[in-house]
Amino acid sequence: MEKPKLTIDEMAVFCKRKGFVYPSGEIYGGISGFYDFGHLGVELKNNIKKEWWNTFVQQRDDIVGIDGSIITHPMVWEASGHVDGFTDVIVDCRKCGSRFRGDQLIEDKHKVSTAGISLEDIKSSLKKDKIKCQKCGSELGDPKNFNLMFAINIGPVQTSSSVAFLRPETAQLIFSNFRLVQENARLKLPFGIAQIGKSFRNEISPRDFLFRMREFEQMEIEYFVHPEKQSECSFVDEVLDYEMNVYSADMQKNNKKMERMMIKDCLSKKIIKTRWHAYWLAVMHKWFVELGADPSHFRIRQHVKDELSHYALDTWDLEYEFPFGWKELQGLSNRTDFDLKQHMEHSKSDLSIFDEETKKKILPHVICEPSQGVERAFLVFMFDAYHYDKSRENVVLKLHPKLAPIKLGVFPLVSNKADIVAKARNVYNDLRREWTCTFDISGSIGRRYARGDETGIYACITIDFETLDDESVTVRSRDTTEQVRVKIKDLKEVLRKFMEGEKLGKLGKSVE
Repeated sequence: MEKPKLTIDEMAVFCKRKGFVYPSGEIYGGISGFYDFGHLGVELKNNIKKEWWNTFVQQRDDIVGIDGSIITHPMVWEASGHVDGFTDVIVDCRKCGSRFRGDQLIEDKHKVSTAGISLEDIKSSLKKDKIKCQKCGSELGDPKNFNLMFAINIGPVQTSSSVAFLRPETAQLIFSNFRLVQENARLKLPFGIAQIGKSFRNEISPRDFLFRMREFEQMEIEYFVHPEKQSECSFVDEVLDYEMNVYSADMQKNNKKMERMMIKDCLSKKIIKTRWHAYWLAVMHKWFVELGADPSHFRIRQHVKDELSHYALDTWDLEYEFPFGWKELQGLSNRTDFDLKQHMEHSKSDLSIFDEETKKKILPHVICEPSQGVERAFLVFMFDAYHYDKSRENVVLKLHPKLAPIKLGVFPLVSNKADIVAKARNVYNDLRREWTCTFDISGSIGRRYARGDETGIYACITIDFETLDDESVTVRSRDTTEQVRVKIKDLKEVLRKFMEGEKLGKLGKSVE
């Protein structure tokens, strides 16, 4: 079995053909940077969010969640610096008017990362390399900064005081609600506040399918610690022996290759500065791997000095090797106390909390901010699940059972026997109380298996003539095509064990 190197465009075609993702408003020509999720895509996306929320909120005592408003007081974005500084560099073609991101033009020309590049450096590079319009080959205009926020008006009268913004990130609602959440949830440091929700960025040049969009969802945690206890992390022992591909700022500066290292070695060699940062990098990487992603396709990369955000003490990205190169999947910044200080200053509200131990008011530090796009995680799981099986002559989408949009397919062997169809319906109705299921009666059983493989159905249950005599059904594995006979009365228990990782062959009588 060989896994082909699927391009991002080929993945977009596959997602559209199978009902995962569609260009939004396609019947009117579509609109760049916006996508709709089909009947399978919405299930996969919801499963990703469900597993993330369960792992990082519901299964932890130190993290609670919120759901902030998409539109909030515009002063939130003044305080955060987005109004003045949330920009990319835009370049217009003098002839055809096409618009491009300056850093992307340079990346495309030299096939190198331009993270942290300044406006002046972009101007210089475009002129030196004589970079032309990618559409018509004409001269480009002067680069300039472009704010990425979507401005809107609130209320019936459009004035300067009615201007607000669609939020460009989910983090700021956590900071503006910090004091209320801490008091209401009775949180004690260290603790985190999490959120999943929509964000909007008026990208100059959306591209690479779901990777760079104008409307997307984020899954984010702001993790707060005592400013004098940043070196203390009671959880780090859980991940000290965990291994990842590491690409430090020093490795990048000296043109070295990434190294596979244990967390304990990253800390002892001071490659990662704090135990908390090391811990969160490991658990976020581990979350992907435990849901079926290939660890060899990931690395953690430290931001070099020039690309560090002004508020960040240290930032690492969890990167994935997409078909178009190593790209950021998740950013993990040490934001210190920058955001809470900004909001205290602009709102004149006290966001400090009382420390029982020292009997003093303190302003916690965000030691780490694991922030990622849901759609980018969606792409990761799709790329790592996609396999073309030569023996079957069809795609097998090997999604983890927790993520599979449809867990089970229930198939009557034939469609012209009312008693077999009725029995299959009974089995289907019983199973869908617990799992997402599909009932398929169209085409040969082989074709139905193939359709199930291509959409990631984890197991198929076939009801046949023997079922009417012995109350047994055939259960087929998506990944191995192995088949076993199982009594209907035992079916749910067998399926539970199978989805938890037990071998199907040990759970029923093998079908030759």
